Amino acid sequence: MTIHVSAERPYDVTVSRGCLAQLTGLVRGRRTAVVHAASLTALATSVAASLGEDTVLLDVPDGERAKTPETLADCWNRLAAAGFTRSDVVVGLGGGSTTDLAGFVAASWLRGVRYISVPTTVLAMVDAAVGGKTGINLSAGKNLVGAFYEPSAVLCDLELLASLPREEVSSGLAEVVKAGFIADARITDIVSADPAAATDVTSEAHAELIRLSIQMKADVVSVDLRERTGEGEDIGRESLNYGHTLGHAIEKYEHFGLRHGEAVSVGMVYVAEVALRLGLLDEAAVALHREQLTAVGLPTTYSRASWADLRATMSLDKKARGATLRLVLLDGLRHPVIVEGPDEDVLADAYAAIA
Repeated sequence: MTIHVSAERPYDVTVSRGCLAQLTGLVRGRRTAVVHAASLTALATSVAASLGEDTVLLDVPDGERAKTPETLADCWNRLAAAGFTRSDVVVGLGGGSTTDLAGFVAASWLRGVRYISVPTTVLAMVDAAVGGKTGINLSAGKNLVGAFYEPSAVLCDLELLASLPREEVSSGLAEVVKAGFIADARITDIVSADPAAATDVTSEAHAELIRLSIQMKADVVSVDLRERTGEGEDIGRESLNYGHTLGHAIEKYEHFGLRHGEAVSVGMVYVAEVALRLGLLDEAAVALHREQLTAVGLPTTYSRASWADLRATMSLDKKARGATLRLVLLDGLRHPVIVEGPDEDVLADAYAAIA
């Protein structure tokens, strides 16, 4: 299946089994640098063999440890040493952290070279690889440095998911369940109908969930790539940040030792509790959040950090405007809205409900 993203620089996302074989044709003989997670060295070596002997392999740490200024600078220096030019191409091979970094390497090297994303996890396929957001983390917070830089192509080879640990599959499904909450009831229905199939990477149900989630994100970013909307009900791309404000704060508190999807799962239950207290969601909708996320193996509670610590970090969220906290909430399922400056007592009480 091919999903077209009609953004500033249109591109296609291919979702199928075995589509990694298309990479050779997409590179079209250009010299290539493959940025890959260290744990994927064997796969990266195989990919490099198919692309040509002058392919440059740039191994980076696994997970969020790759998204640092030091790793970014190391990639730049290695490209310089290899004599990488504007006519060459960068390929990101790995999970969301790897593709975030690789995209920013491509965006910043010589002011921008061609970039192809090859996500290898559920999370990367449905979230990081589509939409053009690239970036790295700072000690102050997640993704505070980055650029909007669209790939020229994305290859989501479902066969690459076969070796994923169950926890990684569940983590990726947080973004899938989110897509059901904010936009597509079909996703919610598939998860409810057969949670076991939803978590089975070999099932057609799982493949359909990935396709629907990518299509949802493609539709959103095609209209609002750079988050230029975001007031009240005219929310645009910011709807994709549902659950992420608290989720990112938890990730930072845990020094990124907690998986992204696990943190966002807790964050979605949290904002559902906030919406309940503001009269935007009913008890049934909040219960559905817990049911769906639990069904795919995700946490719905968190108590390791104090509310004061997390609240301070939330003030650094990219959606904040000055000192005003802005939350993506649901005014009924599949109706996301922005709420600015919610009452602090409501925020604290909602955290108590998940802690």
